[in-house]
Amino acid sequence: EVQLVESGGGLVQAGGSLRLSCAASGFTFDDYAIGWFRQAPGKEREGVSSISGADGSTYYVDSVKGRFTISSDNTKNTVYLQMNSLKPEDTADYYCAASPWDGSGWYTEPYEYNYWGQGTQVTVSS
Repeated sequence: EVQLVESGGGLVQAGGSLRLSCAASGFTFDDYAIGWFRQAPGKEREGVSSISGADGSTYYVDSVKGRFTISSDNTKNTVYLQMNSLKPEDTADYYCAASPWDGSGWYTEPYEYNYWGQGTQVTVSS
């Protein structure tokens, strides 16, 4: 059974940092893409970043480039999202997701991911 468990959310002031973790189990990390999504109240779920479990290549949405860093520890089947220089507009529930991936074109839409975690809340105060 595939499981994804997020942790690390919280309340932080603008300009601060948080590191989210996504602990994965039930699948072979190397064959999957793992993505981070976020959903603010009243808004659609948005793809933030993705990483290839096979080679560590990464994707970022423009709004977080230079501020967020995605990484993985394949020995622990865990993906991290280091979020620096946080802004109030980063406030959202953050979800990790996983899907088998052949490496041809990043999955950036929610429907492209098969498995989801329960989410962790990030609140950035101004």
